[in-house]
Amino acid sequence: MSAAEETEETPCGEDTPWGEVTPEAARRLLIAAVEAFAERGYHATTTRDIAGRAGMSPAALYIHYKTKEELLHRISRIGHDKALEILRAAAGSEGTASERLAAAVRSFVRWHAERHTTARVVQYELDALGPEHRTEIVALRRQSDAAVRGLIEEGVASGEFDVPDVPGTTIAVLSLCIDVSRWFTTQGRRTADEVGALYADLVLRMVGARTLAAPDGSAAQK
Repeated sequence: MSAAEETEETPCGEDTPWGEVTPEAARRLLIAAVEAFAERGYHATTTRDIAGRAGMSPAALYIHYKTKEELLHRISRIGHDKALEILRAAAGSEGTASERLAAAVRSFVRWHAERHTTARVVQYELDALGPEHRTEIVALRRQSDAAVRGLIEEGVASGEFDVPDVPGTTIAVLSLCIDVSRWFTTQGRRTADEVGALYADLVLRMVGARTLAAPDGSAAQK
């Protein structure tokens, strides 16, 4: 991600992306890798490409990352940890199943929109990971699946939702949210918050919720 794009993906009041990556040189390389992977794809990107974007020599990259795949794993791990944190926070909050599912979708979609460059790499380069790292990331994805599935199951049990196929609907909800990262642009008609609100309403309709998401994020009667 270029300096301009990094700023574009940083909402006001939110920590600088990749702030947990230290030292600064390692962070610069990781940001450069995100930009390169998103633009060219993992397999078409070389370590020389990444180092060049970071303003460093190829040899400098190996001081911080043993391989290109290690870079991708670091990006993927941080991104999936954040996605799971977002979903679990919403699932564990107070409110009805409808309110918490809407909150989960709003937050999850907003992250994929605000971090669209990063999210494309996190969500769509999974198969480029080595077997060990892929297994690790798949386990995190299953936990995200479980968080959403649990909310839908709660809604069904309480009579709020009408969902004949909970596993299939869970996949549909997550796919809908994740796909935002493929098409969202800050030059588009809707903001990240607006897309989040729209998708929360769409998902509640998908599960046959008795209440839908109001524009302010609260539940509103059908």
